[in-house]
Amino acid sequence: MPELRKDPILGRWIIIAQERGKRPTDFLVEETKVKGGFCPLCPGHERTTPDEVLVYGRDQGQANTPGWELRVVPNKYPALVIEGELDKQGEGLYDRMNGIGAHEVIIESPSHHKSFTYLEPEEMILTFRAFRDRIRDLAKDQRFSYVMVFKNFGKAAGASLEHSHSQLVALPILPRMVSSELDGSLSYYRYKDRCVFCDIIRQELQQDIRLVCENSAFVTLAPYAPRSPFEMWIMPRRHSSNYADQDEGSLELLTDIFSQSLRRLDACIPNAPFNFVLHTQPLRSGPLEHYHWHFEIVPKLTSIAGFEWGTGFYINPMPPEETCTYLKEVSL
Repeated sequence: MPELRKDPILGRWIIIAQERGKRPTDFLVEETKVKGGFCPLCPGHERTTPDEVLVYGRDQGQANTPGWELRVVPNKYPALVIEGELDKQGEGLYDRMNGIGAHEVIIESPSHHKSFTYLEPEEMILTFRAFRDRIRDLAKDQRFSYVMVFKNFGKAAGASLEHSHSQLVALPILPRMVSSELDGSLSYYRYKDRCVFCDIIRQELQQDIRLVCENSAFVTLAPYAPRSPFEMWIMPRRHSSNYADQDEGSLELLTDIFSQSLRRLDACIPNAPFNFVLHTQPLRSGPLEHYHWHFEIVPKLTSIAGFEWGTGFYINPMPPEETCTYLKEVSL
């Protein structure tokens, strides 16, 4: 029988439709076709991108030249632009402001054909360091309220370039999803005087039915009410609301569990398209006792159609306990 599950943070309902049950091999993944040709993100083409705002690995030489290990550049076709003022206005019952923000591309490796999943640890850690360093820098701009960090892998997940990269968008307003998480976790905290994320981690460690993997600082969980088969959340064991507070030791352990989690997903469903998104506190909010930063990895294995758009419910054909079993038992 299908089962309705409620997300304990957002109050979002998910339908686990086991009658549509599948195995990992039942999910068809479109084969990635190597396009070839010119790539603006490859070494030697630095002058074709906007000027870099952060670079690791180039000890000497001019900016925007080869020799780098990771580059961060403004998006050539930004969703928001950094120059100007917000100019908030009301037009009757409508509100508007200028599209001020920052939209940046994190080029994760000079290698065109290396996927993020299979970067070496010393390569992958640069990406998580870049996320931290760019959030710290953009927090100085009083126009911005939040920095959204995300990655699209595969055409179905919205990736438009083959070269491995992630993106960052600084926003002048708080995204609705983040506001809902903050409100839901605050409501739980006021009722129980505990962080809901800490309680989730504690229970999942005890039950060990949705725990994918762990190390001394982080856990990877299959959430109780997942939107997609093989959805995973990566969360710090110790309470922390601000990703930008992470030190180098923490970033190394985050790299370790992130790499393992993605490799487990790829072993179950090779080349599965996915998005990952960093959820962290608003800029300059100060430490939050009720909120817990985390990454959400959501494979794109099911489609969003009329029912989902009309109800806000997601239909998932695989319970998380089953996907967790596959993820844990797969041979790496």
